[in-house]
Amino acid sequence: MEQQGADAAAARRMATLASHLRPDPASSYPQMEEVSLLRGSICRAKGAAPGFKVAILGAAGGIGQPLALLMKMNPLVSVLHLYDVVNAPGVTADISHMNTGAVVRGFLGQPQLENALTGMDLVIIPAGVPRKPGMTRDDLFNINAGIVRTLCEGIAKCCPKAIVNVISNPVNSTVPIAAEVFKKAGTYDPKRLLGVTTLDVVRANTFVGEVLGLDPREVNVPVIGGHAGVTILPLLSQVNPACSLTSEEVNHLTSRIQNGGTEVVEAKAGAGSATLSMAYAAAKFADACLRGLRGDAGIVECSYVASQVTELPFFASKVRLGRSGVEEILPLGPLNEFERAGLEKAKKELAESIQKGVSFINK
Repeated sequence: MEQQGADAAAARRMATLASHLRPDPASSYPQMEEVSLLRGSICRAKGAAPGFKVAILGAAGGIGQPLALLMKMNPLVSVLHLYDVVNAPGVTADISHMNTGAVVRGFLGQPQLENALTGMDLVIIPAGVPRKPGMTRDDLFNINAGIVRTLCEGIAKCCPKAIVNVISNPVNSTVPIAAEVFKKAGTYDPKRLLGVTTLDVVRANTFVGEVLGLDPREVNVPVIGGHAGVTILPLLSQVNPACSLTSEEVNHLTSRIQNGGTEVVEAKAGAGSATLSMAYAAAKFADACLRGLRGDAGIVECSYVASQVTELPFFASKVRLGRSGVEEILPLGPLNEFERAGLEKAKKELAESIQKGVSFINK
């Protein structure tokens, strides 16, 4: 009798182990045949701390893969869903071998989108095609706009209360697209829809740190406006720690921050865009959102959100994050003459990008 019990326990352990290799064909890998006992549904990592359920849509892409790696390392994540239209099984298998707490599940193709999204607390969207040399963010519009619309329709249906982080470019237009999709579905909550502009802040902190000879981790530069070209406006008069920059330094830094993406695209010479630094920035912002959901106080980040700090319906500025997403949109603070002029340029281009996104859904 004891031997039978031991054999049954061993069989269960083997089934659990094997289910990593052959998960439930109904959920993750439809091309695999059903195998008795070897079901992903029985596979649960033990010892994982209670946390949040996070989905990455576009997890097999240039941003998605390193982002999946970083989110698997985040102790606040208990379940990590990796969705893509190609290569999701391989990325899932690879990431799932990491001995961190989050349980990883993969989802391949449009028929599995709803399963990927059901019950999620945070959805991160890096899906879309990357920029190539000579490409502007607007060149990406028609392809990525359609992708974002489809994914947001799934979110509206399956996890309407989730916090949504939009990375897919052009962010200045894709966030308004997401908003219009949610409005049509009757699920729109502006506090829960956030465009990820953290890479602009990360670059600003790095470049200013280089100029001042400071550790970039100790530098904080607010970046407002949007997430493309002249709509990216670093407020160098508000750098923390306080510093005095010459007009030449301000011009150089502003230009480099605004053109950071192009700098990477050109350096990669056709081999990709800013995927690694974007994944880092996205993971940093996602962690801030999760800490806000947990109830931590004083979580302030820059993000492109529905806003009333200007006459535009969407604008990037400092926001305070909490349990419901954006708890407060902070004022821009004092701007100098150079920044005020930059703001007017940014608003003009932003208005066009926002309208382009709205029109895409309402055409």
